[in-house]
Amino acid sequence: MKTSDFSRQLEGYGLLTAQILYHMPDHPDLLQSFLWQTFDKAPRFPELSRFLHFWQRDLDGKLHSVMVAHRDLIGPTDWRLLDAEFPIH
Repeated sequence: MKTSDFSRQLEGYGLLTAQILYHMPDHPDLLQSFLWQTFDKAPRFPELSRFLHFWQRDLDGKLHSVMVAHRDLIGPTDWRLLDAEFPIH
């Protein structure tokens, strides 16, 4: 049974965006960029690790670098008290 994205967020998973730079197979001096997003768990990033192992095992483009951005989507609510009132008709 596949778990929903919301259930995964409750388990501590957050949105991961990875920018992967790799050498083009036919032109190794040129770099190509690939963006990949998934839900993953910091700090070990098991989903990203599986994806990069797949890339190295099955794809021809040699990896150059990977930049990662990660954000927990469910967390404590941010709030602040405002000293203003805005009446609506």
